[in-house]
Amino acid sequence: MPLTEILTSTNAGLARITLNRPAALHALNTQMCRDMIAALQSWRDDERARVVMIDHAEGTRGFCAGGDIRMLAESGKGDGAEAREFFYTEYQLNHLLFTYPKPIVALIDGVTMGGGVGISMPARFRIATENTTYAMPETGIGLFPDVGGGWYLPRKPGAIGMWLALTGARLKAADCLIAGIATHYMPTEILAAARAQIAGAAQTHEPERALDSGLEALSEGAGRPKELTPENVERINRIFAAESVEAIVAALEADGSDWAKAQISTLASKSPQTLKVAFRQLRDGAAMQSFADEMAQEYAIGARVVQRHDFIEGVRALIVDKDNKPRWNPATLAGVTDAMLDEIFAPLPADQEWKPL
Repeated sequence: MPLTEILTSTNAGLARITLNRPAALHALNTQMCRDMIAALQSWRDDERARVVMIDHAEGTRGFCAGGDIRMLAESGKGDGAEAREFFYTEYQLNHLLFTYPKPIVALIDGVTMGGGVGISMPARFRIATENTTYAMPETGIGLFPDVGGGWYLPRKPGAIGMWLALTGARLKAADCLIAGIATHYMPTEILAAARAQIAGAAQTHEPERALDSGLEALSEGAGRPKELTPENVERINRIFAAESVEAIVAALEADGSDWAKAQISTLASKSPQTLKVAFRQLRDGAAMQSFADEMAQEYAIGARVVQRHDFIEGVRALIVDKDNKPRWNPATLAGVTDAMLDEIFAPLPADQEWKPL
């Protein structure tokens, strides 16, 4: 009997979505997104579901490592229809979570990347543990920080969001608190108490208030940051606020610190096309009037990028062949023209546009 990749349950006011695809670190596919949408819609007006908790199967690694990248690349080599269907459904899930009328708690205990970020960032309460590793690593495979990245990242403190989008930096729990990715930190040994607290809050008449006070009481300090030290935050805010990707690289070169040299090396490994797409996406996203507008733009970008050379090549180099030697085209930032970006960002024809549920 095939594994049920999304487990759902309701009990005494608590509605639970559990990711259950352990072999893929709970990476999302189209059916998983559909199943989550169906569950959330069934609970929306159900008085018996007062709080929604999203977690992953206990005893398994990772919260959610992203989306089904291999499928996207295979589809992109052809007509791209399956990839577009995935993006369309996933973004409807992201928007449903963003606009959901009931409090959502996400237990981001483990790897939380890409699609995992998309289903956890809309949650009012996001609990990190010592196992949490957050990243939006899409520039490394020629994709872009989607699932609402263009909305969330420019709204992070200072220029931290731009730094995360361009470098794909991986953050542990202490950094996640500084960046506003996690709202609470709890070591795994007290997650059972947290689950009990969440279940108890779901039985009250004011569950959000009960969650606020209950989770705050359990929350602990996460120790010292690894990436977002005060010195690095100062550099990020100064350098990654520059007016172009080229200007960011120039500012890093001028800085000359070991940290800056490491960032230059990281950026040099990324798709130049994707770096410029991500930069423009975040600048546009900062001015977006609604999350739905952002998702419509990201769908237009995704529908095109998934069939372009850099995504297919990035997946080949990093995921399929694993030679880690992608041959980007264009190979340099200078080769990525405004006309190329305009083509990627252009609105889709009316009959192909993304729409929320």
